[in-house]
This record gives sequence, C-alpha cells and structure tokens, in this order.
Amino acid sequence: MNDTEMSDTVNISNWLRENSMKYPYKRAVVYPASRDNNGRVLYSQMTFSQLEIESDYLAYGLREVGIKRGTRTILMVPPGMDFFCTTFALFKIGAVPVVVDPGMGIRRMLSCFKQSHPEAFIGIPKAHLLRLLMPKYFKSVKVWITAGRKWFWNGCSLQHLFRAEDKQFPTVATFRDEPAAILFTTGSTGPAKGVVYTHNNFDAQIRQIKNHFNIGEDEIDLPTFPLFALFDPALGMTAVIPDMDPTKPALANPEKIIEAIEDHGVTNMFASPALLNRVGKYGKENEVLLPSLRRVVSAGAPVTPANIEQFSSMLNPETEIHTPYGATEAVPVISIGSHEILQETKKLSEQGFGMCIGRPICDTQVEIIKISDEHIGKWSDDILAEANDVGEITVKAPLVTQHYFQEPRADLFAKINDDDGTVWHRMGDLGWRDGKGRIWFCGRKSQRVITRNGTLFTIPCESIFNSHKNVFRSALVGIGPKETQTPVICVEPSIPIKESEAFIEELFEIAGSHPLTQDIEHILIHKSFPVDIRHNSKIFREKLAVWAAKKLGQEALEEDIERR
Repeated sequence: MNDTEMSDTVNISNWLRENSMKYPYKRAVVYPASRDNNGRVLYSQMTFSQLEIESDYLAYGLREVGIKRGTRTILMVPPGMDFFCTTFALFKIGAVPVVVDPGMGIRRMLSCFKQSHPEAFIGIPKAHLLRLLMPKYFKSVKVWITAGRKWFWNGCSLQHLFRAEDKQFPTVATFRDEPAAILFTTGSTGPAKGVVYTHNNFDAQIRQIKNHFNIGEDEIDLPTFPLFALFDPALGMTAVIPDMDPTKPALANPEKIIEAIEDHGVTNMFASPALLNRVGKYGKENEVLLPSLRRVVSAGAPVTPANIEQFSSMLNPETEIHTPYGATEAVPVISIGSHEILQETKKLSEQGFGMCIGRPICDTQVEIIKISDEHIGKWSDDILAEANDVGEITVKAPLVTQHYFQEPRADLFAKINDDDGTVWHRMGDLGWRDGKGRIWFCGRKSQRVITRNGTLFTIPCESIFNSHKNVFRSALVGIGPKETQTPVICVEPSIPIKESEAFIEELFEIAGSHPLTQDIEHILIHKSFPVDIRHNSKIFREKLAVWAAKKLGQEALEEDIERR
C-alpha cells in the first residue's frame, strides 16, 4: 500500500493499539463487580494491554462466525468488560455496531433496529428474549451471539468466541469515509434517526476532545453516559464505570458517584445536567469536596448557572465545569467554561439573552443562517442571518457526520451542500453570535412560538421565570394555529407550592417586568416535566403543549414534528 493509499485509511481501533503500547499496564477499564461484607466495592479491571489482546481474540472469533467488514451489528451489552472488548473487536473487523439507547422505550428501540437492517445481533439474555418475542423486527439478522448465559435460543455465546492467537488481529484498513457505527438519536423532537459515523468522524472527535480539554497521560474518567465511555480507551484515559442505571441519571445515588470519584482519584467526569444537579445538591448539603477532579463536562441539555454554581462548591477553585454543545450528528462543536459563565454570561442569561454556549472548538466552523423550515440545497452567503439576529446554528468540521442511514428526507432538511464537497449540518437549534465570537443558544427551532406580535424563543423567555427562587424550571409552549399561537409558560416548582394563586401572581409580575414576556397571558403549574430518556434533562415541550391546551380548554396545534 503506497503513502497516498495509507493517508486515505483510518480505523478508530488503532487508537487503542497505540495506547496499549504506550501504557501497557495502565488500567483501561474499572468495573464495580460486587461489594464485600463490609459494603466496600470490589472492582474488576482490565489494563490497556489486556483490552487490546482480548479484543484481538474476540475479533478472530467474531470473524469466524460470519461477522465481517461492513456487517451491521446490533449491540445490546451494558457498560463493562464485554462492552469494551466487543465494540473494539467490531471496529478491528470493520463491522458496523448499531447502538440504540434502551431507555427510549421498547417500541421505539425495536423500530430503530428494524430501520438499520441489521445482519448480526450481540446482546445479553434479556435482549435475546426480546427478539424472540418480537421476531418481525429482526428478520434480516443471520448471526446471533449471547453475552452471558445462553438458554434455549440459537446462536453462540460470546465467551466461547475468544480465540487465543500468537499474533495480533490484522485490523482492517478502513477508508476514512467508511461507516464505523450507526448511532441513533433519542428522537426527543421527532422520530429517532440513525446517524452514520465514519472512522474519520470518530478520529476527528478523539483529536478534538484531546486537544480542547487538554487530556493528560494520567487521566481517570467517570463516564456516566455509556456511549462516551468508548472514547476513553482511545484517549488513553482509565474508564471507571459508575454504579448506576445509565438510563436514569436523574435517579443516580450521589453517594455511589462520589464513592467512585474518591476510590480512584477521578480527574475527569461527564454528567448530564440532571446528574450534575443531583450530585451537586447532595455534595453542597454535606460539604463534600472532590479535589481530584480537574474538569467536569456536562452536556445533553442546557446547563443552568445555578446548577453549575451548586456543583462548583465541591471543586477546587481552578477546576472548571465545561458545557460543550453538540448533537448526536456533531459533537462537540462549541464549548464554554464555568468561570466565564459565572463571572460574565450568567447575568446576561438572566436578562433574556439566551444561554451562552461559547466559541467554536478547534477547526469547527459555525455560522448562523436565517430561520427557515424549508430545504436548503446549496450553501451561499445569501442564507446568512444579519449580525446579532437569532437564526439557526449550522456547523462544519471533520467530526460532523455527513448523512443519516437510509433517511434521504432527513438528509434533505438537515444538510446543506458546500462547494468543496462537504456539508454543513443544520443543528435545528436557534442562536446568535455576540461581538466576542460567542454563540448564545435560544432553543429548538421546532419549539419557537409564533404569535400575532412576533416570535418568542424558549430559552430567553424561560430564563426570566427561572430567576424566581421557587422555580426549578419553566417551559414556553405555543397552542393554537401555527402562525397565531397563544404563548403559555409551564412552571415546575422546586418546592411544594401551597398557595399556587399567590405563586402564579408573582410569576405574572416577573413576566410583566420584561419586554420578552410581557405578552404572556397564561402560566400553568406542572408537578414534573416530561424529559428525554437519554439525559433526563431535555424538556418535551411538545407534550407540555398538549397538556397546556387541555388545561386551558383549547385545541393543541397538531404539528408534523418530523417535517419540522
């Protein structure tokens, strides 16, 4: 293979191979296996060298049973040793893992599986029981593998596929634009879609994360979102798997999260805003300090300054909470640290400027285009929004995915072709750029409320109400015909409200004091907002709109969410 051909190939698993040579005896994965009689955690662990060797062994076995380059393979294995070994073995083969969040609900998850036309299935026993009960969703699958004890169903066991060999597995020289995985969106504002990640996308992600966050050689990570854990072996970080249900971060036990950080001297932690709030509240109340943490990364939904301030009480003064912005299709693309948020942008957010998400990371290009629900086929300067105007955030970078899996309509409305052969991804989010080059997030495009007096954006309006000490969070929704919607603010209190009329009156006073919210005539109290499954943080405003319409005796706007 000549130099030109070499430059056209990349395989994400090569990062693991490189790190196994640099840090052979460093722990790659640490897993809470059990507890002793005194309640102390007993951990299982695997070094980088062991992970490299065992994923090689498994790659030989998987190839022997028919999984090969390009084989779309459903992966239903929880975080742990098998999860890491299997994923990197699939990468080495050049197979394409299909990853769906099990928390999205069985029906939606099955629909995603069927949509991906899988050819192989690797899952725990419960997953195999599901496919036996719902066989129509798995008609295309030819290879069945059980991670754990196999019962009466066909196929083989993962543990029997490890083939001890004297030589390294010959990792497939996949092309840069060759599919590496299909990751499904949560479908929080429409049907879940399969995002095609190439090996080049993953490679660019690793480089961007490593450079932007200045990842060192001695880093230990606590990835509370399983998919992000896969970055750790490539980044050279030890992944400490937390003792929690990854599908319910808002219900995680703060003591167990803190225990893991203290047991291992964790330096890096990822937490959704819901988990950040839960652990931060416990930590502040109990005066917990976590001096080992060098950085905390929180994403998945807007992170409020109050949430950041609360969690910061446990950190060293120099340690920052980073809030990178992105989506399944492109992450991370923009970021800001907690020092700038608390010292400068917080007060502006409270005045309705939106949520500052920072500046573009590394070589990411970010542009704000005019708001439109229509397809845009070709990039041009004519579609750019005026300076300081709110528009749709669009991004372009090597890590930005180019298309969805067999979803041409979704591609049509989410991608814009550029003259250089690349595409801009339309984030579906609204924002504006300030004079310092920072982007301010104003909410989802599909959730803006168009009234007779103008358009209202969710995040700026909600921040006005969130300033009340008894408001946990609020949500702007619109009901009625699309172009003449009635704006409604739904409020989830932070404490039980005994005198709701007095509370609502206080909120109306707040609304009337600001030009953004002075036209809002309806404020409703909602006990607990419906939120997304993946991070337990994104508010399902579409569901709240239906609820609000019923409460007010009006007909909710029926909207084709997929089209929007």
